[in-house]
Amino acid sequence: MKIKISIAEAIEELKKEAKQKFTTVLQHGTLKVEYYKPEKVDLQKPHSQDELYIIASGSSVFIRGDEKVSCQTNDVLFVPAGIEHRFEDFTNDFATWVIFYGVEGGEN
Repeated sequence: MKIKISIAEAIEELKKEAKQKFTTVLQHGTLKVEYYKPEKVDLQKPHSQDELYIIASGSSVFIRGDEKVSCQTNDVLFVPAGIEHRFEDFTNDFATWVIFYGVEGGEN
């Protein structure tokens, strides 16, 4: 398992993906770290694990359930498992680290 990954390495890994807009860069047990760069529209669906987003570049409006917040580089966002969420109105340079963790279905 890797101990470190840079944004430059994550970008290079993402370039290898043919269709998806994310790449898994680290994984151990229930922990999975991805680098995600949506294009035009964020089509993601609710996930089965809790997750953190750490905005790597750019800015966006983040929608989680009926909540809406602006976010930008270095902000951290939390989404409990099963909650609908997406990024809207993101800048062309928008990208984020995604950290999935914990049991399927989230902590109760």
